[in-house]
Amino acid sequence: MKKIGVIGAGSFGTALAQTLADKGHSVRLTSVTRSHLEEMAESRENSRYLPGIKLNDNIEIAYSTEEALEGADIALFAAPAQKFRSAFENAIPFLEDNMIVVNVAKGIEVGSLMRMSEIAKLLKPDTKYVVLSGPSHAEEIARKMPTTIVVASDHMEYAEEVQDVFMTERLRVYTNDDVCGVELGGALKNIIALGAGISDGIGYGDNAKAALMTRGITEMCRLGKALGADIATFAGLTGVGDLIVTCTSMHSRNRRCGIMIGEGLKPAEAVEKVGMVVEGMTTAEAAYELADRAGIEMPITEAIYSCIKEKITAAEAVSLLMGRDRKNEKNI
Repeated sequence: MKKIGVIGAGSFGTALAQTLADKGHSVRLTSVTRSHLEEMAESRENSRYLPGIKLNDNIEIAYSTEEALEGADIALFAAPAQKFRSAFENAIPFLEDNMIVVNVAKGIEVGSLMRMSEIAKLLKPDTKYVVLSGPSHAEEIARKMPTTIVVASDHMEYAEEVQDVFMTERLRVYTNDDVCGVELGGALKNIIALGAGISDGIGYGDNAKAALMTRGITEMCRLGKALGADIATFAGLTGVGDLIVTCTSMHSRNRRCGIMIGEGLKPAEAVEKVGMVVEGMTTAEAAYELADRAGIEMPITEAIYSCIKEKITAAEAVSLLMGRDRKNEKNI
C-alpha cells in the first residue's frame, strides 16, 4: 500500500482519493481553501463538489501542501489546469526525489501555451511525471461505476507503477507512452464539448452533434500531429473516448455551459451558473493561438473561441462552419 498526497479537493481529486482509500492506500487530501477543508474534516463529505459520498476513513484532511506530501510515494495534482503551475511551484520544496507526480488536469496554459507536463519539467526537470486521463466523470468513479482510464509517461516504469496503484475491480487502467497526445486529447475535447452543448442549446439535433464530434477529432489529430503526438492516441480512450463522454453527458460542465450559451446566456453568465471551472473556456483561447502558431486550420475551435469571446453569436458560428469551402474528408 502507498502513501498518496492529493493536491486539489474538487470533484475529481476527491473521487480519486476515495478510490485509492477504498483500495487500502493512505491518502491525505488538501485544498487551497481552509474553510472547505474544515467542512470536509467535520462532515467527512465533500458537499461542495461531490455530495452524497462519505469519505473513507483512510482519507486524512491535510491543511497544507507540506502536510499532504510528507512521506508520500505519489503526489496527485488535481488542481484546474490554469492553477497547475502555482500548485506545482508551491509543492516543489516537498517533492522528494522518489515521488511520482500524477497530474489529472486537462488543459493548456493560457499565455505560455504549455501543457502540464511541460510546466512540470520546466519547473522541476527531474520530475517523475505521469498524466492520468480518459472518459471518467468523478460522480461515477466515486460511486464505483465501471470506468477505464489511461496513465502516460515518458518512462513506462512510472506509468506501470501508477497503473498498479490505481487499478481496481471497477477502475481499469491502461498505460501509454504518448504524453503529448494524451494531454492534448484531454484538453481539446473540452472545446468540442462546448460546441456540442451550444448545438444542443440552439435546438439542433443528433446530426449536428455527430458532425461536431467527428470533425472535432480531426482537428485534435491535426494539432496533435503538428506538435509531435501519435495520431493513434486520439482514436483511444483519451481521444475519442473522452470526447464521447464529455459531449453527451450532463455530468460534463463544458457541455452544460455550452447549452446555456446556445440558449442565449452570455458566456460569463453561463460559467457562473455552472459554478465550477469550465476548462474548455480557457483551453479554446490557448488552442486557437497554438493552431495559429503552427499554421494549421481548426475551424471548429476558431468558431467556438470567437463565440465565447462574443465576437460572433452561436448561430453565426454554425453558419460559418456550414458555409466553408468544399474539402476532402481525409485531409488532416
